[in-house]
Amino acid sequence: MIPWIPPDAPPDAFPPAEAAQFDPNGLLAAGGDLSPERLVEAYRRGIFPWYSGNQPILWWCPDPRTVLRPEAFHASRRLRRFIRSRRPRVRLDHDFRGVIRACAEDRPGQSGTWITPAMRQAYERLFRLGVAHCAEALVDGKVIGGVYGVAVGRVFFGESMYTHEQNGSKLALYGLCAWLAAAGWRLLDCQVESPHLFTLGAETWSRERFLGALETWCAQATADVEWVTEFDLLG
Repeated sequence: MIPWIPPDAPPDAFPPAEAAQFDPNGLLAAGGDLSPERLVEAYRRGIFPWYSGNQPILWWCPDPRTVLRPEAFHASRRLRRFIRSRRPRVRLDHDFRGVIRACAEDRPGQSGTWITPAMRQAYERLFRLGVAHCAEALVDGKVIGGVYGVAVGRVFFGESMYTHEQNGSKLALYGLCAWLAAAGWRLLDCQVESPHLFTLGAETWSRERFLGALETWCAQATADVEWVTEFDLLG
């Protein structure tokens, strides 16, 4: 059985990440709550919540870990042509509620969503505290995709992204990575592997390497920058 975390347990009451199960890969613990303190402590330790509405809160730390170095984002020639012809813009922290609700919408081939009302409320609370952030891609003034996640130190922990039109999520992630790289962020956590992410420059790290990087980079002061901004991807 996996360890149970009482709701009133201290925010750091997690088992060691190395104790996560092999099958399912990364399942570490259940229970606890989605308080800002517990969520931030979880991310510092490389742990994230992921569960459906009929389950208790489940905490994960898979091995290997999929990550993306912001400066290593790969924009294909097709995507670059799209950028030159359509001149998309990216805006940060403009409409966090809209982004997370779009990420929670049903998708083709997907039954339900793990972004439950409780999860939305928890991350909207983190946004109000300046811990969660979002990026949106716009073409001709229309939002076509977005991404959101959590920033701790110099690491951005990606949670989910969506697209409403061609290249929407790619452009939002591209813009976010460009901004993170310029602002001195070291890593974007993508959590689990995806063929789509690998085409964008993602790579896999062992859990040991990932947790070692978090010890250093999550302890570094977050860059003193203004998240609320909008810019042209062509510079």
